[in-house]
Amino acid sequence: QVQLVESGGGVVQAGGSLRLSCAASGRTISVYIMGWFRQAPGKERELVASIDWSGASTYYADSVKGRFTISRDNAKNTVHLQLNNLKPEDTAVYYCNTHPPTKNYWGQGTQVLVSS
Repeated sequence: QVQLVESGGGVVQAGGSLRLSCAASGRTISVYIMGWFRQAPGKERELVASIDWSGASTYYADSVKGRFTISRDNAKNTVHLQLNNLKPEDTAVYYCNTHPPTKNYWGQGTQVLVSS
């Protein structure tokens, strides 16, 4: 069983930056493709970015391409998401999970609020 804890969210003005972290415990996540997901109020949860086990292959949703960067540190069992040039539409709760997601691995998420 894996426990995932997200952190690093906050309130930021449009154009600002944040760095989100996902710390895993219970077992190694190095064998998994990992993803960052987000859920905005009234919307379904969506995949924002994913990264393969080696970090060599990444995917980004069109809405964040060129602004967000996903990375991982398998030695520390962590996954990160650098958010740059934030926009109000990036406001959401951000979660990490395997990709595709594992139902029992969802954490509490970390809130990102971007003001205009």
